[in-house]
Amino acid sequence: MSIKEKSSPHAAAGATGSPKSKTQSNAKALFGIGAGNAVEWFDWAIYATFASFISGQLFSKADPTSAFLATMAIFAVGFVARPFGGLVFGLIGDKIGRKASMTGAVALASVGSLIIAITPTYASIGAAASFILLVARLLQGLAHGGEMPSAQTYLAEMAPAPKRGLYSTLIYFSGNAGIVFGTLLGAILTVTLNQEQMAAFGWRIPFAIGAVMGLYTLIMRARLKETDQFEEQKAAKVASGNAGPSIFAQVIANWRKALQVIGLTVGLTVVYYIWSISTPAYAISVLKMDAATALWIGVGANLVFMGSLLFWGKLSDRIGRRPVLIISCLGAAALQFPMSSLVKSEAWQLFVAMSVMLIFIAASASIVPAVYAELFPTAIRTVGVAIPYAICVAAFGGTAAFLQAGFNAWFGMHTGPMVFSVYAIILLLISAVTSYKLPESVGKDLHT
Repeated sequence: MSIKEKSSPHAAAGATGSPKSKTQSNAKALFGIGAGNAVEWFDWAIYATFASFISGQLFSKADPTSAFLATMAIFAVGFVARPFGGLVFGLIGDKIGRKASMTGAVALASVGSLIIAITPTYASIGAAASFILLVARLLQGLAHGGEMPSAQTYLAEMAPAPKRGLYSTLIYFSGNAGIVFGTLLGAILTVTLNQEQMAAFGWRIPFAIGAVMGLYTLIMRARLKETDQFEEQKAAKVASGNAGPSIFAQVIANWRKALQVIGLTVGLTVVYYIWSISTPAYAISVLKMDAATALWIGVGANLVFMGSLLFWGKLSDRIGRRPVLIISCLGAAALQFPMSSLVKSEAWQLFVAMSVMLIFIAASASIVPAVYAELFPTAIRTVGVAIPYAICVAAFGGTAAFLQAGFNAWFGMHTGPMVFSVYAIILLLISAVTSYKLPESVGKDLHT
């Protein structure tokens, strides 16, 4: 039986197909979505992991500090490109198909990784090396702006309605798996290769691996079936001979839902980037914790996060989306101060603080892909989410680490963390209010 027949509540009751074939078909779709999403997040994370080597090879060595800052500025450019990617791939997803959008996004991200892997050094071609890196990151930013909305729309539409919350956990589960793999790969390379080898070619290996993995997932996604919801909408338009309102007109008509996407995302994106990614770096640079210890703690806490996703996703299918979202936002807001205060020089303190916060963050992360999809009609389900989500992540998630460091510099190491915690709590409360005002959507029929 095809994925469409498996997932659609409108499939004929007497359709043939063994349970085994249905499971294999469903597993194929989940693997194609998860693998591509993991590759995208892996590509994104390894740039930050190997930024010091990139700055030494693709920028002038005359001023190492300026070279590193320029490398991180190009990292930020990737966030700026995300809203444009959301628009482009969102339109592809709603006009051509979810599968086409997902396939195109992972292909573009892989091209970006390949370019970085083979870019000549600054010593060889001068400033052109820096420019090529900029182009590669722009391509990856465009891809990331389209990947998550496309993948989560496809996943929500192919999932059985009673288990949509559980299925939606695949997005952050696979994404974090990509980040963890990138971190582990970095640790292995730094142990296996010496500093000279890492600077010469070692830093290129993860980008080459990302390109190869992207090619594999590209083939996987190209073989997937389109979702029932998109095919039914497309067939209905052809049958009626009436294209109806344009996509842009429908997006404008649903502007309140776009604001709800921003409201739901704004708190989650800040605390996720801080507690999942930046906190180990803070422990290394500010608290002077051993780098290897802090990185391994980060891996362990993210594994706790991944395990928590499954619990919260399944719970949301039982008690509803709104209660889980509210628990997540209010729990993270209540614990932001005490867990931030707990992060000291001891390894166990870092692990406990990260794990506790990530358990509550996981409650939102597990189900927002389903909630986003349940907000919008089929005709604009991809682009309606993609644009506001990408803008929010770029404006708040992309600046979270900068503001955290900035508040420390502007207000001092005692007051700065308190100011940043207040900022994070305010954004979490905005997300809590947005969640409270949402209509309950658990089990909603997406064939509209």
